[in-house]
Amino acid sequence: MRSTDKAALYAQAVRLFGRTADIAGYTAEFVFQPPRRWRFDFAYLPPLRQVAVEVDGGTWSPHGGKHNEDRDREKINAAAMLGWCVLRFTTQQLETDPARCIDIVDHALRGTMPEYMVKLPPRGPAQRRLM
Repeated sequence: MRSTDKAALYAQAVRLFGRTADIAGYTAEFVFQPPRRWRFDFAYLPPLRQVAVEVDGGTWSPHGGKHNEDRDREKINAAAMLGWCVLRFTTQQLETDPARCIDIVDHALRGTMPEYMVKLPPRGPAQRRLM
């Protein structure tokens, strides 16, 4: 998927489902580490939390495509070391459930988690032994 397609898809989701003005204040193609020329698809900068949105798109491949490579993991790890909260979505998620994607971004900007992500799974016997 071309970056212009991602930008249009994300902008539409923000417009339709963004609940706060903060959600519209993103920068597209933000270079967060100039020497490496690493960039995020979309970034929210202070005074909000440093939240980045990566939209993984393109053709499916058995091993995950270009977003399943060591250099992509290195980029995400470097971003975390620099204090970034990096959220990753697929183009399919943005197309089929844009409201949920934007809700997750909105919560990340506020430093909270949606209730549907907080629910704990049932504990099995192995987990009880560890406690």
